[in-house]
Parts: sequence; structure tokens; C-alpha cells
Amino acid sequence: MKNMTKMMMAATLAVGTLAAAGCQTTTPSVTAPVTQPITVDALQAYNWQLVDAKRTNGDKVSQLFFDPAKPLTLKFFKDGTTNRVTFANTCNNMGASYSVVNGNVVLGNVMSTMMACPEPQASFDTATMATVQGKYSINKNANNTPILTITNSNQVAHFKAVAK
Repeated sequence: MKNMTKMMMAATLAVGTLAAAGCQTTTPSVTAPVTQPITVDALQAYNWQLVDAKRTNGDKVSQLFFDPAKPLTLKFFKDGTTNRVTFANTCNNMGASYSVVNGNVVLGNVMSTMMACPEPQASFDTATMATVQGKYSINKNANNTPILTITNSNQVAHFKAVAK
């Protein structure tokens, strides 16, 4: 009987230990996104396709999403000695020269054709102009895809990197 009691106590202790080990909580390791420096090379390495744009009140900038098959895409490139960016999928052809000064993107005067675009394309072009003005930053998402973020006082827009 003494051996039986010892065996039951040992079994109870073993089950209790296993149960306690199974109930432990661990804190998952969370890695903060790493911000890459904004450089001409980083911008020109990809085309940048709009995936999200929200106003400061949290509302989606719906004018930018009227045609999901043709998202706003920023295309940075070198034209001779000038760095340029075009805004693809707009009704009017739009683009600007740009430079990177102290890690900030500085757009030159935006040039555009002047077609009389119908709605909702006209609103898409207007929203595009508001979206490309602001502070640029590049991070990587959970899938290690570079994300270009443009933040200004009215909105935040996120663009994913797309191979050229």
C-alpha cells in the first residue's frame, strides 16, 4: 500500500507539472518595423502601388479606389540627369521632377495634361495630387515587402513595392 501511495503521488506530481507547463504564457517577440532611408535608389527600385489611403479622421479616401483594377501607381525613374516620377492610372498624364533632400522627397512643379475628365476620374486626379504631397518613409511589412508611406496633415497613404 505504501508503494501504491508513492506511485499515485508521483503520478499526481507529474501530471500537475505537465499541466502547469502547458498553461504558461509566453510573450511573442514583436519586431518593430525598420524604417529604410529615403534615397533615389530606394524609390527607383520599384513601382509603388497604392493599397490604402485614409484621412486623419479614419475615413478611406474613396476617390482613389473607384477602379480597383487600376490603382494609383508611382513610378520613379531617371530621365537623363533629372529624377522624375509619374502618377500612373490617372485620367490626365501627370508627373513631376523630384529630389531627395535630407531624407525628404521634394517634388518639383507637377505637370499634367488638361483633359476634361469625367467623374469619377476627375476626382481621382484631384485626390492623387493631394496624396503625393507629404512626408515619405519606407518600411517593410510582415511579408518583408517594402511599403512607401506618404503622410500629410490630411491623410496617410500606403503603397506596396511592385517589381518593375
